[in-house]
Amino acid sequence: VQLQASGGGLVQIGGSLRLSCRVTGRTFTNWVMGWFRQAPGKEREFVARVTWNLGTTYYADSAKGRFTISRDSAENMVYLQMNNLKPEDTAVYYCAAASAIDRDFDSWGQGTQVTVSS
Repeated sequence: VQLQASGGGLVQIGGSLRLSCRVTGRTFTNWVMGWFRQAPGKEREFVARVTWNLGTTYYADSAKGRFTISRDSAENMVYLQMNNLKPEDTAVYYCAAASAIDRDFDSWGQGTQVTVSS
């Protein structure tokens, strides 16, 4: 599977962005799609995930109430709607895939930069 993330950019505090991840190649109904981010000088961290078949979601505490992950199975797309953005959301955001809920994310996209400024 190949993942291609897009939609990053420069946004002001309190603004919104929607990240997109195009999924190509073979997919399976048990797959889980996730978004991660890595800020300068920090380790990569989990943001949100969604199951491919049922669309069940799970969020990091930092994302709850502000971010929404979704998938369009027909279009093979995964989205991350980010609202009320804060400077601490500045990071490179990565789309990732795992073959099942209990497996590690082992397929990664190239990342898209999100910068939140005042």
